[in-house]
Amino acid sequence: MKISTKGRYALRMMIDIAENNGGIRSVPVKDISERQGISLKYLEQIVTNLKRAGLLRSERGAGGGYILAKNPEEYTAGEILRAIEGRLAPVACLEDDINRCGRKRDCRTLGFWTGLYKVIDDYADSVTLMDFMEERGLTGTK
Repeated sequence: MKISTKGRYALRMMIDIAENNGGIRSVPVKDISERQGISLKYLEQIVTNLKRAGLLRSERGAGGGYILAKNPEEYTAGEILRAIEGRLAPVACLEDDINRCGRKRDCRTLGFWTGLYKVIDDYADSVTLMDFMEERGLTGTK
């Protein structure tokens, strides 16, 4: 499993919105693009997926942009990445709910891959947007 540029940028975008809206005003994608050094067109593709997943709300008109749909401590890196990447499975046979691999009964490595997948998911789901903000000292804690 390799996180794509879209996945990495989605995390940066969500952190940027959390840091710059104070939970009360929308953040224009143009501003995020300038602060993050990411093309506006690329961010617009990402924001569509984040909005579709219910992670962002949009506000139209002058001063419009995007706002978090919930508090920063309620978002996990895992849910943000999955909104862009799909499952974070390390191997293809674990990407669907049902493992359809013809070798699954004889696979001596399936347990390893399943365990690795669980560790990845558990870790990604243990880190919140608030944790990213605290890492930089923006909330006054840590």
